Amino acid sequence: MKKILKFNRIIIIGIIIYVLYVFISRQQILSSYKKEEQYYLDLISKEQQHNSELMEVKDNIDSTEFIEQIARDKLGMYLPNERVYIDISK
Repeated sequence: MKKILKFNRIIIIGIIIYVLYVFISRQQILSSYKKEEQYYLDLISKEQQHNSELMEVKDNIDSTEFIEQIARDKLGMYLPNERVYIDISK
């Protein structure tokens, strides 16, 4: 009878140790998934912000101010009789 009780205790202790091992390993996996989820949520947020900036540019692309700004910045073009100041310290 005592052998059966010892055997049952060993089995119960073994089951408890196994359950604890599984629980701890699953917590570690869950933690890594949460970090990965946060990384992708941050990435989505950045891309949504970039998308909204691009939509703003798209909405303004046909405006006269935008065309003039691009002509000044990228092409070096200016309006007639417009004064251009060049900073020689740069």
